[in-house]
Amino acid sequence: MSTAVALRSGSGRWILLATILGSGVAFLDGSVVNVALPAIGRDVGGGLRVLQWVLDAYLLTLSALLLLGGALGDRYGRRRVFTVGLVVFTLASLGCGLAPTGEALIVARLAQGVGGALLVPGSLALINASIDPDDRGEAVGRWAGLTGVSSAIGPFVGGWLVDAASWRWVFFINVPIAAAAMLALRHVPETRDPNATGRLDIGGAVAVTVGLAGTIYALIEVPTAGWDTASTTAAVVGVTALVVFPWLEARHPSPLLPLSLLRSSQFTGANLVTLTVYAALSGALFLLSLQLQQTMGYSALETGIATLPITIIMLLLSGRVGALAQRTGPRVPMTVGPFACAAGLWLLTRAEAGATYLGGVLPGVLVFGLGLSITVAPLTAAVLGSVGPERGGVASGVNNAVSRLAGLLAVAVLPVVAGLAGTGDGAPLGPGFATALHISAVMCAAGGVIAALTIDRGDRVETPPLPGLNHACQDPACECRD
Repeated sequence: MSTAVALRSGSGRWILLATILGSGVAFLDGSVVNVALPAIGRDVGGGLRVLQWVLDAYLLTLSALLLLGGALGDRYGRRRVFTVGLVVFTLASLGCGLAPTGEALIVARLAQGVGGALLVPGSLALINASIDPDDRGEAVGRWAGLTGVSSAIGPFVGGWLVDAASWRWVFFINVPIAAAAMLALRHVPETRDPNATGRLDIGGAVAVTVGLAGTIYALIEVPTAGWDTASTTAAVVGVTALVVFPWLEARHPSPLLPLSLLRSSQFTGANLVTLTVYAALSGALFLLSLQLQQTMGYSALETGIATLPITIIMLLLSGRVGALAQRTGPRVPMTVGPFACAAGLWLLTRAEAGATYLGGVLPGVLVFGLGLSITVAPLTAAVLGSVGPERGGVASGVNNAVSRLAGLLAVAVLPVVAGLAGTGDGAPLGPGFATALHISAVMCAAGGVIAALTIDRGDRVETPPLPGLNHACQDPACECRD
């Protein structure tokens, strides 16, 4: 373990720059792809099914391998694993931009998720392990603010690139950012957890990956291809692997998911809230991007600008809400916030052909952004407050994986349930869009009810730096978890 360095030292500045660039490229990629989806669909074809896979392929490998990525960094060196993840993510981004077909793009997105699973957990873990504790809060604040900016400008950048050049540049833009991060990493010291010993939970990682892959494949393919041999086999294998997963975790000395965490009603409840709210968020924003462009005639840039108020509101309000939750406890904001999200989604059903932005889109975007701002920071605090400090890293990693899994499932399931599975290339979404948003609103409201029933009123909470910037730091001493 290297000696901690001051933030204002040369090494401290290099550490901060490397982690901001490395994690920023992942956050930027996450916010630009949605606005590029209609252009991707027009170019590679395949309809809504291919667009679902473009999103879900990345989320599949990312959510399944996220905890394993954090454990690998602790064991083999955080800088080393961070670097490997950055290289894999960059090469996969090149593959995405050069993909000649939808199938090739999906394979590249799978590889991107593998890189992200190695990259995402390492950014705050590097800061926590390398920066002096007296400077750590400031370092995390700077990291959070600047990586938050990368998410905020994503819709602008993505929309502009799609309109001015091609959707392929949404992926090519990752290359120069990653190259700069690689140069900065040369000056970052290596750190690892000396207590990270024993067998890695490879069986658990394989089981959850196979389980998610099989079930998601069936959910996306069955509505269009029916229960053919491939879909049936995938469903059976996937469900079997998911059933085996907890059995493996209960018998492994260092499991990816310690089942003892589930004995806490608050931990379980907070993750159920995460599942419902983030599923509604991911599914609704996926379909809203298509609705704005394919039904309402927005350009890619206009679509990015249309949803930007959500990010701005969260950046402005999340710190204040987190401070309030630290004084009052997380239950009230976690109850009120999801209901506000539900109201915003209900208002967004007015985003239909012929509606103006001010009358049909903006009211829902503003209310939904307000609801997320009220929800996200207290939600993370509730997860951390439900376990002891020695389990905080694992709890944060599990919650991050649940949020990614929620998006994975929503993109696969919501279009099917709303009757949108057969939507053709560039076709208007029709009444299925409103149905999907009504379902998402009900899910958010259910999250509010779950919070009211399971979250304590106590003040054992920690305020995260910013919402949505999750990581899977496995260090029990980590003070910068979200």
